[in-house]
Amino acid sequence: METMLIQLTNHKAIGLIHELEELELIKVLEESTTVKKKLSEKYAGKLPGNVADELQNYVTQSRNEWNNHNI
Repeated sequence: METMLIQLTNHKAIGLIHELEELELIKVLEESTTVKKKLSEKYAGKLPGNVADELQNYVTQSRNEWNNHNI
């Protein structure tokens, strides 16, 4: 047996999946609901550390410049 993870792109596919299960062609192991992750969780570790540090420094510097011009 093979196990596959399938992402449904149309809600109409759910009915087809259940029909295949009723025909005992497949077995649904788990039905999940869409859970929104925080962006920080979704993209954690996607940038190399040095790039992330440079980006953070740039953002901090930009904020400081913005705050200094708006005083």
